[in-house]
Amino acid sequence: MSRRTLTLMVAAMLTLMLGVAGAMLPVPYVVLSPGPTEDTIGKVKGKPVIAIEGRQTYPTQGKLSLVTVAYQGGPGTRIDLLTALRGWIDPSIAVVPEETIFPKSSTAEQVEEQNIQDMTNSQDDATAAALTELKIPYTSVVAVMSAEKGKPADGKLKPGDEIVSVDGTPAKDVEKVAERVRSRKAGEQVSISVTRDGKPLTVPLTTVKGVDGKPMVGIVMQAKFKFPFKVSINVGDVGGPSAGLMFSLGIMDKLTPGAMTGGKFIAGTGTITPEGHVGPIGGIQQKMVGARKTGATVFLTPAGNCDEALKAVPQGMRLVKIETLHSAVQALDTLRAGGGALPACTAN
Repeated sequence: MSRRTLTLMVAAMLTLMLGVAGAMLPVPYVVLSPGPTEDTIGKVKGKPVIAIEGRQTYPTQGKLSLVTVAYQGGPGTRIDLLTALRGWIDPSIAVVPEETIFPKSSTAEQVEEQNIQDMTNSQDDATAAALTELKIPYTSVVAVMSAEKGKPADGKLKPGDEIVSVDGTPAKDVEKVAERVRSRKAGEQVSISVTRDGKPLTVPLTTVKGVDGKPMVGIVMQAKFKFPFKVSINVGDVGGPSAGLMFSLGIMDKLTPGAMTGGKFIAGTGTITPEGHVGPIGGIQQKMVGARKTGATVFLTPAGNCDEALKAVPQGMRLVKIETLHSAVQALDTLRAGGGALPACTAN
């Protein structure tokens, strides 16, 4: 063997070894792929996804499925370059920068906790939206979730406190309470009246300047609803707020006679507000693929996701554009009747 041939062989082997080693190097990306679907009017591990107590419910049929995205990678469990390359080739998978899912200021545990909290909030909002659409009365209060350590409310306001008023102004919603606090100057006193364990309590606090320069007292609040009956939602390990729309439809389907789907397999996604407004979500393309693989032929698509969804519509999938819970109900009515025009996603 000549020296030149040997040199080329060694060089080729070194190149191959470097290529293999490089392919195994961790990279700061996350792979998003189609996740499992769950039928909101069905069961998970033998238990109803939606259980209602204290109100008459009705049998139904068909499917109203929420859809999910599975992710691989993240801080401490980064994917390698080869995995990322495979994801870039596969049209049903998305490869996104790590900070898209895990902000640099957050740990993986914090992101998981936030996803769980978002899921809990979306279930409450979904119940509120369903009851609003059905014109079933309920009440809501502004509740303290937590008090920031070292801030004026620390040790004075507690999780679960229900805020009744701020300086005598009724606490109608979270934003109104925040606006009232921000109307003060930093260093001024604000009087917050709460109900704690059923007893009234007034707490004076001195505002401080927040990181945005606006006055604050250091509390995290949320709307806490009081419904006339109990709605429990069980989805296992699924997190995030994107199943709100499908939860609302599932609740409505169980509370009304007949099947909203007309026996069809309907899937969809979208956040929901208590007023019934549907918002866009992430991973729409992967969610559509997951829905189609499990048999869905109609996909309720948030209007804000239509442009992205149109780029990768699975064969045999019909996209229906949804802006509100009411429009989703109307679309299902039209589908059930077997005719009529439906709001469709169109390219802008």
